[in-house]
Amino acid sequence: MSIFKTFQLGDITLKNKIVMAPMTRNHAINNIPNDLMATYYGQRAGAGLIISEGTSPSINGIGYPRIPGAYSPAQIDGWDQIAKTVHDKGGKMFVQLMHCGRVAAEENLPEGAEILAPSAVKAAGEMYTDSIGMVSHATPKEMITEDIEHAQQEYVDSAEMLVKRANMDGVELHAANGYLMEQFLNPRSNVREDGYGGSFKNRARFVAKTAKKIAKVIGPDRLGIRLSPYGTFNDMEHDYDDLIELYSYIAKEMRRIRLAYIHIVDHRKGMGAPDFKTDIKKTIKLNFGGTIITGGGIHSLEAAEQVLKDGFDLAYIARSYISNPDLVQKFLDRDDIKEPNPDLFYTPGPEGYTDY
Repeated sequence: MSIFKTFQLGDITLKNKIVMAPMTRNHAINNIPNDLMATYYGQRAGAGLIISEGTSPSINGIGYPRIPGAYSPAQIDGWDQIAKTVHDKGGKMFVQLMHCGRVAAEENLPEGAEILAPSAVKAAGEMYTDSIGMVSHATPKEMITEDIEHAQQEYVDSAEMLVKRANMDGVELHAANGYLMEQFLNPRSNVREDGYGGSFKNRARFVAKTAKKIAKVIGPDRLGIRLSPYGTFNDMEHDYDDLIELYSYIAKEMRRIRLAYIHIVDHRKGMGAPDFKTDIKKTIKLNFGGTIITGGGIHSLEAAEQVLKDGFDLAYIARSYISNPDLVQKFLDRDDIKEPNPDLFYTPGPEGYTDY
């Protein structure tokens, strides 16, 4: 099985072609990575590559309760401990940088933070808060030029600290699933009329400029990006006139920067998105020409292997990793895969997290 073969990701050797996908688990009390999280990721170091849960580069990006950040010394120290735990077990790990943008509730934000987005367009749906339960998403403040430039620098600073101080192998930009970067890309959430809105090139400007700035600081081989074309999650428009042009352009821009990979998330399985109107994964791969991570709904060795047979490079696996920290070994031994308990996906404490 080729899924078990090593893979060269830049100058990083992955011990297999299985990627543990980023999954929000809400265990970072006070938004600080902790020992329990180190245990959780260390248990799953059998993956060729671990991509962490979404991690905010800014106090303004903490949309959910108990998600980690990467902007304070205590947070960076927490990630350093996680990196050491994973590395001691022979694993490799990227931290996913996720600014929630308009997908947020005031009750979840640290003191002094504000909810920012490309446009003052409120997202449909609700958000959980520990203090008062479910609330509607707040209407965001439209970012002015200074806000945009400040947010880009926050991404750069977080990436630099994670790689150079926390000793992470790299970072992934979360430009998918309806969060800040995709909010710039998507015409439903971006109705700007300046250089960051309107045409697909303008809507891609925030993502492209941020990626270029980070690559100069940490090196392009330490940087990946996640995209979700045709996705509907977090009130995104799933089909618009220039979608193919937009993602082709982004792929070409990432090729120019020489990013380590593009990670394409598939919302059709498990997230209720409609079928793709085009073979957008192959379109992105052709325009990028580099490593592509993709998957979606993988719960078996055969399904993971099929991703490679379809012409892609690495297969991401999400929910099966929650209740099967030794997933790679189970695949090797052909053991049964344990089903996770959805009631424990976002609860604090070890049950359903490190205690499976």
